[in-house]
Amino acid sequence: MKKKTATLTVLAIMVICISSAVAAMRARPEPAALTQAGEKLLASYSGQLNAVKAEIEKALPKINEQKRSAYLEALQAEKAAQADRDAKDAALKKNLGHVGLLNHRKDWIGRATKGVAEAKVNLKKAQAIIGEKAQAVKEAQEALAKIQANYNDAASELKKAQALVDDAKLEEPKLVKALAAAENALTLAKANAMRAAKELDMRSFLTSDRLDAKLAKYQVLAEATPQGLAEYAQQGKTQEALINKLLADDDLMIQMAVAGGAKAGKYGQAMEIYTDIQKSSSKAKSGVLQRLALGSSLEHAVPIAQRNATGLTNAPATVNPVNRYLHFEKAYLDNALDPAFKVLSVWDYRMVVNGEEPDEILTWGRKMLANYRPDQISKKDSRWRYVESVRTEIKYGSGDNKYDQDDLQFFQNILKNGGVCGRRAFFGRFILRSFGIPTTARPQRAHATLVHWTPEGWVICLGAGWGHGWVNGPEAVGRGRIDDTIFLAQTQARMTGKPYMQVWRAKTAGALQASGIWDSISLYRQRAIIEEAKAVTLAAVGTDIGEANETREKVDIINTAITKADKEITVGRDGTITIPAAACSKPTQSTGKIIFMPSNLGGKQLHYSRTGGNQEFEYTFNAPKAGQYALTARVVTPSWKQHLRVKANGAAEPIDIALPFTVGMWDKTQPVEITLARGKNVLTFSREHEGLKGVTIRDFTLKPVQ
Repeated sequence: MKKKTATLTVLAIMVICISSAVAAMRARPEPAALTQAGEKLLASYSGQLNAVKAEIEKALPKINEQKRSAYLEALQAEKAAQADRDAKDAALKKNLGHVGLLNHRKDWIGRATKGVAEAKVNLKKAQAIIGEKAQAVKEAQEALAKIQANYNDAASELKKAQALVDDAKLEEPKLVKALAAAENALTLAKANAMRAAKELDMRSFLTSDRLDAKLAKYQVLAEATPQGLAEYAQQGKTQEALINKLLADDDLMIQMAVAGGAKAGKYGQAMEIYTDIQKSSSKAKSGVLQRLALGSSLEHAVPIAQRNATGLTNAPATVNPVNRYLHFEKAYLDNALDPAFKVLSVWDYRMVVNGEEPDEILTWGRKMLANYRPDQISKKDSRWRYVESVRTEIKYGSGDNKYDQDDLQFFQNILKNGGVCGRRAFFGRFILRSFGIPTTARPQRAHATLVHWTPEGWVICLGAGWGHGWVNGPEAVGRGRIDDTIFLAQTQARMTGKPYMQVWRAKTAGALQASGIWDSISLYRQRAIIEEAKAVTLAAVGTDIGEANETREKVDIINTAITKADKEITVGRDGTITIPAAACSKPTQSTGKIIFMPSNLGGKQLHYSRTGGNQEFEYTFNAPKAGQYALTARVVTPSWKQHLRVKANGAAEPIDIALPFTVGMWDKTQPVEITLARGKNVLTFSREHEGLKGVTIRDFTLKPVQ
């Protein structure tokens, strides 16, 4: 579902820019003592900062005071209109909320009514018991009295809730009318503010790249601070040379600045990483891989703690940024990542490379999904591609988390044992990063969700829609977190490409002058760019499974064409029968519980879902001779304690097949003996046991027992 983006108000997103002098936005530790050389460097960097600031201020267009006053007045009018609209909206929502309370009370009394009926039945049963009748009757009477009291409370609250709804219905038309009037007034106020912003006539400055190099240099010097640069450069000639090289490279500084700058203003560290990456790979100097290298450098300027398997006591404490780059370079060149990886910006790549997982776990994530659910890799719906694995594979609930293994990494344990919202959102972000999709945390009140990139725009997964949470992304650096609507506007503006530069220029000018006027100009220009691009706001997906185990939404079943070759059952010279999983005689098409899909081993494979109850599946085939056969299956399992049960030719009792815990890789089951007749046989498989999780099957083999 898509809808035209709602225009974001200046008040709602001013948080990102008000008082946005960049240096003040960065939390700083106590400055280190400078050496004599460091003091000289400090003086040099301070001089450069003051000089470039003076040059920019001299070149910035002067704002007509009359137009400035009109603009500020329009801003205040919009702010007041927004506050009035929000108040009217809150009043209507409170009014409509009474219906929800009534439904809750109806549900309560429905449960209480059922409870009273059950308690009466239990009382009759107790009265019919011979022996310890008195005690049983007493307990049943007490239970009936308790549930009857609950029913009386429910009836009383239902009456109150109905009265509130009756009053609310009388009030609703007036509130609806008031909200409509307030929204019209807000629309008019926004239009007036937008018109006043245009009257300032800043387009010639905003659309020109004449000052870009100076603006970028100012941002680098201000964010890093002369003190911070001196602390880094005084370490030695190599470090000083890196800073000098950066400050002399206009294009690189512009790239860094537009991509959100080095984390915590650590430009020296970012430059060091960037240089090391380019020494490690000749491919990191241009195009997609240069952007990836720079995004990796900016994001890892502050080391990222690595989450290792708890049993690995000697594992690295932090992610190696050069190795992280090389990991994604290889995956990209091997065509193992999402096809859209090559079109991402430096800013986007930051939210691909910043995961806490070791590189080998990223590799595991791709292999696991390619083995177990390749259909989720090729899924056309980019909102669910890869991350659908949370919906289908990560069981909701924390009861099994105590069984996490110290020899498995965090994300492998989530796949094995499930989790509640936090672990599921963590896994969703991990599997997206594994395939090169930008993603970041998006918590909301008492709930963890995620957002991720799609070609159509960013989308929320596993939670409520935009406006109900916060985001931790590059734009939140130094700010802790930002409102998700601010992040949404940033993504929509950045996806326009070159037009976004106008926003950056105004925002950087605002950081320099700290007057607030340029900040608001950047926001109005951002709004206009978003509207001109006809950006869409994607509705959240997975809202129904944020805290649930099975979706209520309709999930389309894609029927994979199964060819004659896919179903070919073969008999080897030694009499071994090989049955492809796709050779089912029942069912012959995907059902939702049983899904046929292409296999990375070639041919087709069968996936048996963890949700939706038990469903049998059968194979009809001919055996060359009667006797005992050793049955094995080639499978992928994401969790432990999994089983298949099989009956041959309608046997009374099934034979249990314990499935190995393969951690998402292909493996074979231990053989079990089964009796076949000469000629036609039917094997019936089922899976009905506690703690059932999914399993993927490539084929079965039946080897004659000598």
